[in-house]
Amino acid sequence: MQHKLITFIGGGNMAQAIVFGLLKRGYPAQQIIVCDPNEDRRALFAARGTQVSADNLTSAQRAEVVLLAVKPQVMAEVCAPLSALDFSDKLLISIAAAISVQRLTALLPSAQHIVRAMPNTPALVSEGMAGLFAAPSVSQEFKTFAEELLNAVGKTCWVAQEEDMHAVTAASGSSPAYFFLFMEAMQRALTEMGLDEENSRLLVQQSALGAAKMVTENPQSSLAVLRENVTSKGGTTAAALAVFNQQNLTQTVQQAMQACVARSQEMEKLF
Repeated sequence: MQHKLITFIGGGNMAQAIVFGLLKRGYPAQQIIVCDPNEDRRALFAARGTQVSADNLTSAQRAEVVLLAVKPQVMAEVCAPLSALDFSDKLLISIAAAISVQRLTALLPSAQHIVRAMPNTPALVSEGMAGLFAAPSVSQEFKTFAEELLNAVGKTCWVAQEEDMHAVTAASGSSPAYFFLFMEAMQRALTEMGLDEENSRLLVQQSALGAAKMVTENPQSSLAVLRENVTSKGGTTAAALAVFNQQNLTQTVQQAMQACVARSQEMEKLF
């Protein structure tokens, strides 16, 4: 991975995950600038050896790569002073949900190399999943850099159509919360059966971790096959799955993910 000078605009949790992931992979700390108005957040990064600043404009001007790690609702405000800069030879990466390339180009007219990324919170434990989309004008060198940068905290995949970023949001950006909700419901059920909270959580979290690992270590097996392998005809697992099927779990999941997509599409028009 090339060691380009990267400026992070915003030092929140996702920026922290990416920066710390890069440092863990051996990326030079002095090649990273983190800009954040909060002094405590800046101190957190400075303690790891990175450059820090409260001056977005100067820091972005110095950078070869600018990563926008701010909330969608403040993107326009953050970009307004940056619009005076020449971004024509810089890679611009945005991890803000629902901010389109067209919108970013309107906010930063000189930007030519724009990559949208939708990471998720497991990046905080280096197990993230990020969907990526590149504007047609992005060079292969910059695409490779963006991919390697996000690979520092997990895995990545590219989508060919920007519209697909809405589905990426439903698939990975929001999905950790789906799994947490399911695990939370399982833990509550176990405590109501009489198990203590600690053991209930251990049973659920280790089972979830093990199931995920079985998926990753058996890529030749479909998810349906893995499910079938656990399900003996007339057994306990079959009894549980029968209830899920009676309650139309598959349809509920589809409806929930579509609601996520619809909200992402709405947000794109708002900001």
